[in-house]
Amino acid sequence: MKQSRLMSLVEAIANVAVGYGVAVVTQILIFPVFGLHTTLAQNLKMGAVFTVVSIARSFALRRLFEAIRVRTCG
Repeated sequence: MKQSRLMSLVEAIANVAVGYGVAVVTQILIFPVFGLHTTLAQNLKMGAVFTVVSIARSFALRRLFEAIRVRTCG
């Protein structure tokens, strides 16, 4: 069954939304271990930047693999 572009985007956004929360919590816990001290607002902003990049990456990879699937499976 073929996945539409819209559903690929919805899946990527859902995946990254969960990842955003995990990333922010991880930053809050891990940054101090490396001597990096940031505010919650800074962590949220950094998480947002990484989220946008992650959505684009995830969507592009999904479409690439869908194109490969269509090409090889007809």
